[in-house]
Amino acid sequence: MGRSVLVVEDEPNIALSLRFLMGKLGLDVRVAENGDAALKACAEQPPDLILLDLMLPERDGYDVCREIRSNPAWRDVRIIMLTAKGRDADREKGLALGADDYITKPFSTRDLVSRVEAFFAGEAAGSDQLAGDGDVRR
Repeated sequence: MGRSVLVVEDEPNIALSLRFLMGKLGLDVRVAENGDAALKACAEQPPDLILLDLMLPERDGYDVCREIRSNPAWRDVRIIMLTAKGRDADREKGLALGADDYITKPFSTRDLVSRVEAFFAGEAAGSDQLAGDGDVRR
């Protein structure tokens, strides 16, 4: 089985773009539209990486991150928060809850792909916010 990514995004156009980008990297891609569906997908088959939006229906991304980090069976799952919430306090909270990286929307698809590739290459990608060149927006 190849590397897998779970895209947790409620905005259909962004989810479609992320599915396409991750598929081009040769990753097995699944999509969850809300926090509960994300946790169910993790229980069924934990992904290697989660691209996690924060503003989700039912359960927000912070809660999903907290739940994943509290489960020892999911300790190896990497999490990149991908969100429009760009305040320093939001970023600090996400990283404190256990996110491996935090990227704000709009984001550069090239930079996102580079960070995902770095995770899979075993290198720690930086977690600085991207100014982004704005090719994906919410």
